[in-house]
Amino acid sequence: MTTRPPRLTKTDFEQLSEFRHQLRRFEHFSDQAAQSEGITPLQYLLLLHIKGYPGREWANVGELAGRLQARHHGVVALVTRCEALGLVRRHVSETDQRQVEVHLLKAGETLLSKLVEMHRAELRSLEGAFRVPRTGFAQTQSVHPAPGLAD
Repeated sequence: MTTRPPRLTKTDFEQLSEFRHQLRRFEHFSDQAAQSEGITPLQYLLLLHIKGYPGREWANVGELAGRLQARHHGVVALVTRCEALGLVRRHVSETDQRQVEVHLLKAGETLLSKLVEMHRAELRSLEGAFRVPRTGFAQTQSVHPAPGLAD
């Protein structure tokens, strides 16, 4: 016998609505910041995911496609555009010739640092307003918040 999830309340919907509002507000800010620096929002995210890839200073196209939730061929085109702008370079892996590593160039590092500083300031302004909704957490035992999300 399966148990039904608890009925959602008006407060649950309000919390989810507020979360989506704040998330979209941040995304809009991010898009505007990237465009103000002469790149597209996806180009900014590509630079961020290269620099932020865990454990190393580069990522391959497949890893970037996963981070961007995009198709491989679309990311190849995005890398090509960023390469033409002098922001990244491709490098054939020394350990696996089938893999192509995407590295940031100095211009990409500089631009990314500037944009990240802008984003840090915006995130500080959202502190306290940007909360993960806890809809139904109190009523269900099978759903647990991610570590660090508990109040």
